[in-house]
Amino acid sequence: MTGLPLSFVLLSLLLVIAAHGHATPKSKLPSLPSKIVQEIQSYQPIADQIIKYSLTGLGQNQSYDRLSVFTDKFGGRLSGTKNLEDSIDYMLDALQKDGLDNVHGEVVNVTHWERNTEYATLLEPRVKDIAISGLGSSVGTGADGITADVIVVRSFDDLDAHASDVSGKIVVFNQKYVSYPATAGYRVIGASKASKYGAVATLIRSVTPQSIYSPHTGIQDYVGNVKKIPTACITVEDAEFFDRIQSRGEPIRIKLYMGAVNYDMSLSRNTVAEIKGSVFPKQTVLVSGHLDSWDVGEGAMDDGGGAFISWQALSIIRSLGLKPKRTVRLVMWTDEEAGGVGSQQYYQKHRDEANNISILFESDEGVFTPYGMLFTGSPKAKAVMAQIGKLLQAVNSSEVYDNGGGTDVQWWRKDGVPTASIANHSEKYFWFHHSNGDTMTVLDPVEMNMCSAVWAVYAYVLADMDELLPRD
Repeated sequence: MTGLPLSFVLLSLLLVIAAHGHATPKSKLPSLPSKIVQEIQSYQPIADQIIKYSLTGLGQNQSYDRLSVFTDKFGGRLSGTKNLEDSIDYMLDALQKDGLDNVHGEVVNVTHWERNTEYATLLEPRVKDIAISGLGSSVGTGADGITADVIVVRSFDDLDAHASDVSGKIVVFNQKYVSYPATAGYRVIGASKASKYGAVATLIRSVTPQSIYSPHTGIQDYVGNVKKIPTACITVEDAEFFDRIQSRGEPIRIKLYMGAVNYDMSLSRNTVAEIKGSVFPKQTVLVSGHLDSWDVGEGAMDDGGGAFISWQALSIIRSLGLKPKRTVRLVMWTDEEAGGVGSQQYYQKHRDEANNISILFESDEGVFTPYGMLFTGSPKAKAVMAQIGKLLQAVNSSEVYDNGGGTDVQWWRKDGVPTASIANHSEKYFWFHHSNGDTMTVLDPVEMNMCSAVWAVYAYVLADMDELLPRD
């Protein structure tokens, strides 16, 4: 297999984009039987114990400290690279040393793209180095690079209106940031849209509401049978700079070089560990985040934080000597950044377990101050989640909203399996997303402590209740 089907990539991207939207208003929930309410309320002492352990006890700052060692050691972990595989080996050893059960890697096929050397130089109206970040799966320019005039457009409609002026030029997209869901499409399919009219390359304004001259990378896809042209993101500042120059009628000329190479898919692993259930070991509650990242920054926020609070949830349960009835399973996904490649293969391998999975949690929207949970499932299941949320009032994380889960757990929804993700104050998430700014400096240990506590309480209670979450 040398590539991913278009429908697979675009569907996955649209789902992950939607997953980063704001929480939707709470809907009215059905009443729960008093027996279930009382059962959940009985977990308050354990919830308080988990919160205390995470915020002021032996678990304080543990997820942050573990992640800082990991990111300092490995940095960015691009799919298909030895560095990612070395980081997976490290994690398997660390999980084993932590005393978790059934620690292993599950082999999957993943994408393999290399950035290599890349640069852009403005030649007219003056000489200036342009910061760029090539987009995943982009082709390279060839050894001689591309030197061409530039045309700036502000939208796809603007591109269509100037179709006759595009041939032989580098198209710069200077689209305004509206929201991540509304704006990321320019990054995803901008190259194909421009190639249709004969463009030789595209430079896309980074998908971010805030820029300090930092380009943001991400996956892109070539749509249909159009010629594949090199594509990269540029800073907000340069996109607006080019727009101003063009508006004054001055010519713009750029030399672009990208040494990007696409290889056949290679082998990687999803990283798995468990706390085995004491009564129903074949039934599971799954917590997860993805271990791969882009090759810029350190992948601390996206998604080291999500992966490590998921590990921390199991660590807390084990350290406190808790014995849940069901198995709590940790999965650190691989190759999420290309559209959930590792998680889709996990689903294909394990989909016969759907009836035994109570819920799949995924953290890939930041690990900032939490305020509740995002949830996708039946109204009765949401009512159960809301009742569990009341156990977390001490950390102001009791609310439950709709639309939970992201790219790596979305496959299971067709089988009716509930999915959830942490609701946190991630308003600055896209300031650092897919950029060199994604480092440990973005994260705060106290906020990670709180996220770890929320994750552990939900995971433990759902794994220990008498019944699985109800489904439609």
